[in-house]
Amino acid sequence: MATCGEVLVKLLENYGVDHVFGIPGVHTVELYRGLASSSIRHITPRHEQGAGFMADGYARTRGKPGVCFIITGPGMTNITTAMGQAYADSIPMLVISSVQSRNALGGGRGKLHELPNQSELVSGVAAFSHTLMSADDLPAVLARAFAVFDGARPRPVHIEIPLDVIVEEADHLLGSEPVRVDRAGAASAPVAKMATMLAAAQRPLILAGGGAIAASAALTLLAEYLQAPTALTINAKGMLPSHHPLLIGSTQSLVATRELVREADVVLAIGTELAETDYDVTFKGGFEIPGTLLRIDIDPDQTVRNYPPKLALVADAGEASDALLRALAEQPAPVRADDWGQARAARLRETLASQWDAAAKAQTLFLESILEVLPDAVLVGDSTQPVYTGNLTLDLDQPRRWFNASTGYGTLGYALPAAMGAWLGSAANPAQRLPAVCLIGDGGIQFTLPELASAVEAQVPLIVLLWNNQGYEEIKRYMVNRAIEPVGVDIHTPDFVTIAKGFGCVAEVANDVAALQAALVAAAARQGPTLIEIDQRRWSEAVLA
Repeated sequence: MATCGEVLVKLLENYGVDHVFGIPGVHTVELYRGLASSSIRHITPRHEQGAGFMADGYARTRGKPGVCFIITGPGMTNITTAMGQAYADSIPMLVISSVQSRNALGGGRGKLHELPNQSELVSGVAAFSHTLMSADDLPAVLARAFAVFDGARPRPVHIEIPLDVIVEEADHLLGSEPVRVDRAGAASAPVAKMATMLAAAQRPLILAGGGAIAASAALTLLAEYLQAPTALTINAKGMLPSHHPLLIGSTQSLVATRELVREADVVLAIGTELAETDYDVTFKGGFEIPGTLLRIDIDPDQTVRNYPPKLALVADAGEASDALLRALAEQPAPVRADDWGQARAARLRETLASQWDAAAKAQTLFLESILEVLPDAVLVGDSTQPVYTGNLTLDLDQPRRWFNASTGYGTLGYALPAAMGAWLGSAANPAQRLPAVCLIGDGGIQFTLPELASAVEAQVPLIVLLWNNQGYEEIKRYMVNRAIEPVGVDIHTPDFVTIAKGFGCVAEVANDVAALQAALVAAAARQGPTLIEIDQRRWSEAVLA
């Protein structure tokens, strides 16, 4: 007899799931009955929040949902922060949990791990939360989850299985076939209208977001055909190669870039929320799109949020980009303003390069030093100074290699477990996985520091670059600038190198370029994790001397 829990594992295999992140507990052991004999690798974090962040990082590099097995009650409250981060960034994540038996749901009887309504609690950070009231419904609810991941705006999905359902006999479900759906194609009428507007534009511009990340090739061709300067959100970095002459980076919050956007007569926004943390990281307002705005998004609701468009198209970004290219080919050849396109983008880049201060230059050199010796690295960031700077100054040559928690939901502690997941997801074949670098501050790492033990146990060759400024310096500066006496920001700084060694990591200090690069090369050759601590003050003194 195969229980519902065992059948679930088999069905997940059929959907292509190869990793599960979770901590076994008395309410979820039935899920593990079938896991040991499956092809799915189980990764055990040290906290359910870590499981969610690992699944998030895995999904971003692999391009398919990260899956978590989470226990009732505290397990679910622990993972909701990670689900909130994934929800904000439209990351596919499948969270499967246990819940009280059907006859005890909402009973308030003091059961182990009991919540009044677990599904309702989680529903705010999920595309949907479903309580499986019968094993027979399992194939249908999994199909519904993967329909969200495949065909809609991807976000976390939560499925909770009551303790009496998880042990139900379910042999008859073993033959259930996966149901997959395709994303919406691009309707011809709005595509034709958009193509006409874009072809007639004198100064077209493209704003591309993480929702278009799979459309990198088509979007590049579209930008080149239109001679449109192209700005990328932080989650879209790498969609245009770093030295592409039309790329204007992720600098939409800066005055010079905003001036360029205001000059555009037609703006195509594709796969982007046009949200505050993409276009106004200073939180002072002032980002304007006075030109004709065209929007493309997989989510109908999103096409009219924040900045209402002249015309919107609900479609997959890749399908829409291809359709626009075909439609533009039927239009008269566009004639652009003489000072637009590559020339205007080049002037902007020159202006921005002249404005970076000493701190930005030191932190950019830090990031460039990493890529010089690890050119294929995936850089996973937390809320820390080099990440804030890199969001503005750094461009990469491929997508899915720069993402962080400094925007959107903005949680701390994300980078360490997310970088683990990113390495696991970067390729199906372990021999082809890309180096994964965690960029994290001394404050943020203390949120998820125990996940170093998870990396040691799983033999993940994670490289943790710890930027140490002895406290919450960004928040301290913010308080001072607002004439607030700093409180709670000068925190105790432990000996991270000794702690990391205690977890079983290799750990050292590197405060100049040569030491950092030597440490990176050695770390990349190891089977397990390495922590490299960089003192902010000493680094800046060394590289700016």
